[in-house]
Amino acid sequence: MKINDILEETFSALLSNKVRTGLTMLGIIIGIASVIVMVSVGQGASSSITESIESTGSNLLMITPGSTKSFGYGARSAGGTADSLTVEDSEEIAANIDSAKAVTNEISGRYQVVYKGNNTNTTIMGTDANYAAVRNVQLESGEFVTAGHITSKSKVCILGPSVVEDLFAEDDEDFANIDLTNVIGKKIKINKIEFTVIGVTQEKGSSGFSNQDDMIYIPYSTAMKQLSGDEYLTEIDVQISDSNKMEEAQTEITNLLLSLHNITDATAADFSISNQSDLLETITSTSQTLTILLGAIAGISLLVGGIGIMNMMLTTVTERTREIGLRKAIGAKGDDISMQFLSEACVLTFSGGLIGVFLGWIISFLVDYFDLTSTTVSIGSILLAVGVSAGIGIVFGYYPAKRAAKMNPIEALRYE
Repeated sequence: MKINDILEETFSALLSNKVRTGLTMLGIIIGIASVIVMVSVGQGASSSITESIESTGSNLLMITPGSTKSFGYGARSAGGTADSLTVEDSEEIAANIDSAKAVTNEISGRYQVVYKGNNTNTTIMGTDANYAAVRNVQLESGEFVTAGHITSKSKVCILGPSVVEDLFAEDDEDFANIDLTNVIGKKIKINKIEFTVIGVTQEKGSSGFSNQDDMIYIPYSTAMKQLSGDEYLTEIDVQISDSNKMEEAQTEITNLLLSLHNITDATAADFSISNQSDLLETITSTSQTLTILLGAIAGISLLVGGIGIMNMMLTTVTERTREIGLRKAIGAKGDDISMQFLSEACVLTFSGGLIGVFLGWIISFLVDYFDLTSTTVSIGSILLAVGVSAGIGIVFGYYPAKRAAKMNPIEALRYE
């Protein structure tokens, strides 16, 4: 048979029972759309988390007080409760680690912040002039912490945009539109101590681990004197000049801190070092596994749709038994009969696959558009979905097609 004849017969057979054809295609449409949506959600989540982590800085080694604890199955967590890191430690790292591009100190805690009748409880980050560059913090207006502020222990602060919104609410007539430039110079109280606002950071969003928009930055020397009351840091961040030197730098810093803290046994270290590259690698691996799992779950509906196609084709073969016998009686070969029914199955799945791809893309777009979650539809997932749908047509259409091809024409003509 010619291809044109096969296609003509195929569409004629499928359109002769539109309802059954539509319901059979529905299984493939739902399956393909589900796969694309699930995979796009997984890929979108992975991209979003990676971008959020990278937005907090690049090539970072994060040193926290307390030893690393193990929970089994490779899970590790820093203790983070010991008082072991000092400003002298960070100064020694900056002076002795050649690959350290910048070092910044952090001392953080949550405190009550008040401006007139408005108040909020937020994170106060005591830090230095290097923090903005290391942690990729951009200013919307004003200035950041300077070396002079550290030396003089100035009571100045830089607000995140979420804090500005909480403190200078719309019910304040002076800040009906929350003009960020007008915020500069205002006095707020942190833990009942008055601070002067000298800057506002650009909106950045939550990284999943912290929200830099909901922070107030002050000099770490001021935080030690006015808030924490001690001289210990909660974290030291080291930005490495080259990503290829991360492991080497981590080893050098570990050895240096062990020496400074007079610790001879590395297992008894009173600090922990987290490598941003390792964190990204772990999260990427976990996200890929999650994406595969989501795709596999959605793939079950594809299997159900394939079984539905096989069921329909077997029913069709039975209904058209006399037609098959007649075709064979006038000279049609088994391969012609087989190709006819196989093409019907392929057209069903391929058409359903295309509709499913379009529907999946639309749903993914709407999910992202309404900020329900981040989604990323890749060309690879679309090609995979189309390929799978075509494969389903061949696999699940093969048996009914072969069954039709093997029919005895005499017995088929006798069928009632």
